[in-house]
Amino acid sequence: MSDVAASVNSGLNSVSGTLDLVARAARDGAADARVAASKALSNTGLFLSRIVYQTTYAVSYGVVFPVALVARAVPRENAAVRGLIEGAHAATQRVDAMLGRSV
Repeated sequence: MSDVAASVNSGLNSVSGTLDLVARAARDGAADARVAASKALSNTGLFLSRIVYQTTYAVSYGVVFPVALVARAVPRENAAVRGLIEGAHAATQRVDAMLGRSV
């Protein structure tokens, strides 16, 4: 009978050890999953931020460059250019007045 009791105790210890191992693995796996998810979320945020930056950079460059090129190519000493400059100043002053900014 003592051999049977020893065998049962040994079996129980083995099952208990296995369950402890499984529980520890589950805890470690959950912690690893949290770390991986955090890194993935951070990397996704960086990726999206970079995409937004590059898109807005390309759009602004694509708009400003041709306008600046044309603006620099047109001589300033004529009625059309003076009209554009004075119109831009008037529009800026009107917007400032509408927004309540001091001029």
